[in-house]
Amino acid sequence: MGIVRTAESRRAELEEFHRMLLQTVGLNGRSSGKKVSDDGPLHEVEGGERLVCVTSGVSYLGFAIVNRLLSRGYSVRLALENEDDLEKLREMEMFGERGHHRVSAVMVKLTELESLCEAFDGCRGVFHTSCFADPSGISGYTKWMAEMEHRASQTVIEACARTPSVTKCVFTSSLLACIWRSDPVVDLPPILDESCWSDESFCRQKKLWFALGKTMAEKGAWNVARDRDVQLATICPALITGPEFYERNSTPSIAYLKGAQEMYIRGLLATVDVSSVARAHICVYEETGSGASGRYICFDRVIDRDEEAAELGHQMRMPDLIGGDITADVPVRFELCNRKLSRLVLRRLQCSEDADSGLC
Repeated sequence: MGIVRTAESRRAELEEFHRMLLQTVGLNGRSSGKKVSDDGPLHEVEGGERLVCVTSGVSYLGFAIVNRLLSRGYSVRLALENEDDLEKLREMEMFGERGHHRVSAVMVKLTELESLCEAFDGCRGVFHTSCFADPSGISGYTKWMAEMEHRASQTVIEACARTPSVTKCVFTSSLLACIWRSDPVVDLPPILDESCWSDESFCRQKKLWFALGKTMAEKGAWNVARDRDVQLATICPALITGPEFYERNSTPSIAYLKGAQEMYIRGLLATVDVSSVARAHICVYEETGSGASGRYICFDRVIDRDEEAAELGHQMRMPDLIGGDITADVPVRFELCNRKLSRLVLRRLQCSEDADSGLC
């Protein structure tokens, strides 16, 4: 079924965003100098502030990333694709003298290079979190949207390359860009990590459009980044959950779960809290150039019990999420590995402890 956001649900999202910003640093609070957070040491803020751009900054994941960036002392420019979102932010007095002094917004078209270059101008980094959705399509994501996401990803990275102020980009991909491989799978290694890519032909054959879009978009981003010498890192999160995730992120969630039964029986159905994904983005961003690079699989847990699968189906309002014979013998089960991201996070936590001791 298609999911269409109502005006009421969109306003509720924006009001939640406003509340989060007020909680983070207050309307008039400023963060400057050096401090330490649970993400590790916060570096000196040049000129008192750092500016980054977040595409789809009022989405479910965008909210969490912006909130964490602000808590880390960054200034954030929201790249919005919807005029309605911008107008509602204005109505809520998000900007200007009475608004949040470290948040601004611009309208962009993600497939237009000039529009993106203008949005990125002056920003040190870019967080590309956008995900296209077609409310008229099944599960909100169609083959056409996959093609759009592919083109947009290439344009975003090209805009990063052409914008002198931009030094790096963190790109939100998906675990789905790693897990779908064509049969037979018996010859594949049992450990699935960042080196694995989904098979585009297989995704097309099975009409896994969301997985196809994420795979094409990430590969396109890497191709442009290598050609244009852009510092890029990609985060591949599992199904993003968290407070009210179905109500506030229903279309991507439903699209993600196409093929859920096969993911489940092969040990590949995983979830991750939205706060963990946001933390991973900022951690990788701040470590890019000093050790962080490439792809990072991001998940909190693998759903491997029937009761856990049933609970996810209940949360998704999809009681038949894991339907059919799920007790059948499975020739191959895989093990997801997020060791690369875990090591990076642990290293930053150690650095944070050293900073408290004056060693970092």
